[in-house]
Amino acid sequence: MWNILYIDEYLEKRGITKEKNKQIDLFTGIEEDENNYDAIKNDLYSYCISKIYDVTSKKLEEENLLDLFNNIEMPLVQVLGEMQFNGMPIDKDELVAFGNKLKEQIESLKQEIYKSVGEEFNINSTQQLGKVLFEKLGLPVVKKTKTGYSTDKDVLEKLEEYHDIIPKLLEYRQLSKLKTTYVDSLKEKIDEDGRIHTTFMQTVTTTGRLSSVEPNLQNIPIRLQIGKKIRSFFVGQNNNSIMDADYSQIELRVLADVANDSVMINSFNEGIDIHKTTASQVFDVPLNEVTDEMRSHAKAVNFGIVYGISGFGLAKNIGTSRKKATEYIEKYLNKYQGIHEFMNNIVKEATENGYVSTLFNRRRYIPELREKNKNIVEFGKRIAMNTPIQGTAADIIKIAMNRIYKALKDNNLKSKLIMQVHDELIIEVIPDEEDKVKSIMKKEMENVVSLKVPLTIDLNVGKSWYDAH
Repeated sequence: MWNILYIDEYLEKRGITKEKNKQIDLFTGIEEDENNYDAIKNDLYSYCISKIYDVTSKKLEEENLLDLFNNIEMPLVQVLGEMQFNGMPIDKDELVAFGNKLKEQIESLKQEIYKSVGEEFNINSTQQLGKVLFEKLGLPVVKKTKTGYSTDKDVLEKLEEYHDIIPKLLEYRQLSKLKTTYVDSLKEKIDEDGRIHTTFMQTVTTTGRLSSVEPNLQNIPIRLQIGKKIRSFFVGQNNNSIMDADYSQIELRVLADVANDSVMINSFNEGIDIHKTTASQVFDVPLNEVTDEMRSHAKAVNFGIVYGISGFGLAKNIGTSRKKATEYIEKYLNKYQGIHEFMNNIVKEATENGYVSTLFNRRRYIPELREKNKNIVEFGKRIAMNTPIQGTAADIIKIAMNRIYKALKDNNLKSKLIMQVHDELIIEVIPDEEDKVKSIMKKEMENVVSLKVPLTIDLNVGKSWYDAH
């Protein structure tokens, strides 16, 4: 049997060299061109893959992974292929106009910054900016690096009260990143059909989540209003609408189920705001006395717990002392006994078995738990606690995608799946199919699996992705 590792070496010895920047076609046959690098290489790859089919299938069956492979991942290949082909429709003219507006704002900010310090300098240079801030303006030094002064976001935010240049610098960086990372890069990726065809990576993340590259459409900013603006440029073509279906708090619902936590289960089943419930538990107040600030802090605790957050991390997120944040976490774990037990048990199981699994038996091996370095072990613990939650959520939406794709085909609908952003599915909807597609989305997404709590979705329709979210 050919050893895949030595294919390149074998071909080079035969004097067959690869043509640069030429796309490889796995289905190209060796008989088409006996001196073609890609043809021969892929013929050999195909041969090797065929030879490991039996042993791989047997291994998958032994590890109880065959159902995951055959019924979730393999059907998803076709779904993702069509989604990539469909692409995300975008209004290029509006995107370009927005980019030009950002350029003007950036230039205006640049001139204001120069005026504030009385000289021109390279704002994007950490060293030059550091000298201006800490030597010329005499601002307090927050943090130093090996090469000089630190001017990262955290440092600048701590200096906001000292000089009016700081807010301008923060806005300058924000707008510059928005323009270069999103507007400019998206503009370059628009195809002749007026769509952006991202590539979905199915086997990259360790949790089972899909990722998106060239460009990354899962990373379109939504926290800032000006970032949300970019989503408004993704509009349906030919009078079509954009439908957005987003699982509501899916990771917390999965956590309630796998931890079998009665408090959280009751809250979801009774339709009570889970963040208010947590605030009531942590702050020892009745539900009707929970303030917006209490709910906001409780929300940070809820989602932080899923990721194994520390007192230090929570304190930074909600702007309180480490002591107070640690108290919140301790109260949380005291009130949610099921979650506390789950976290302890899952780390023990992961340490003993070397891996954790999702509800659908997807595995993630965690060698970090057997390291001597305590920091690495702590990282392994966080992975152990998070993976069954995030991984199960990833499996659920993959199953939903497979079912929705099939339902659209079975009903001869022209509406198409065009994007997935973790817990969110986006469909370009034909006007007269809206009601039918809504019904399909709700049915398929909310009935993927029977948990101890209901799966629910937030479903909206609009002319643009922004309108529908």
